[in-house]
Amino acid sequence: MNAKRLLLVEDDRNLAELIGFHFERARFTITRTGDGEEALILAEETRPDIIILDWMIEGISGIEVCRRLRRRQSTAHLPIIMLTARGEEDDRIRGLETGADDYLTKPFSPKELVARASAVLRRVRPALAAEQLDYSGLEMDLTAHRVRRDGKPVSVGPTEYRLLRHFLENPGRVFSRQQLLETVWPHSEEIELRTVDVHIRRLRLALGDPDLIRTVRSAGYALDAEGVA
Repeated sequence: MNAKRLLLVEDDRNLAELIGFHFERARFTITRTGDGEEALILAEETRPDIIILDWMIEGISGIEVCRRLRRRQSTAHLPIIMLTARGEEDDRIRGLETGADDYLTKPFSPKELVARASAVLRRVRPALAAEQLDYSGLEMDLTAHRVRRDGKPVSVGPTEYRLLRHFLENPGRVFSRQQLLETVWPHSEEIELRTVDVHIRRLRLALGDPDLIRTVRSAGYALDAEGVA
């Protein structure tokens, strides 16, 4: 199963630990905070696949965090599930109208929360639920860590594998060098942007098709079989 990144925004430490335990068992990688301002920063820095967001948190409210995330281009489509003690219909409607993809009222079953998060991800980003990624003759077996092009094995290094996997999970989407650096090399602050270009070049050579990964002038790169350089 493809690893998924969760940003958990919950200021109740005991509840956060309980939720974290169940999501870790479901093979999520978790970043936690109980502060609204920090959540906005982490949403950009960690680039989660989904956010679990409590309505009542430290700093700005969860619903305001949701509103601001929806206004940003980089996080406008990020899946968000809101948690709240508010059970009134008007509150649920307000949360959904603000941009939440789902809404769970306390007390709730952590297992149900995991199931709802997985359902949202299957709907929004089906690639995250896959064991294999496919695009234009490219096949990536996430279990065996193997890559094929038109049925023939392709040998790629660990970094190129991570880079290709990111592209396969988001075909057609343009990523800047900075975005790729933060995603593929998330803990390497000293790596320069030109390193991305080097590994893109290696990946193109391995795939035997320099046009499959398109260079978008002044923007970055995209896995795009239909694109024109």
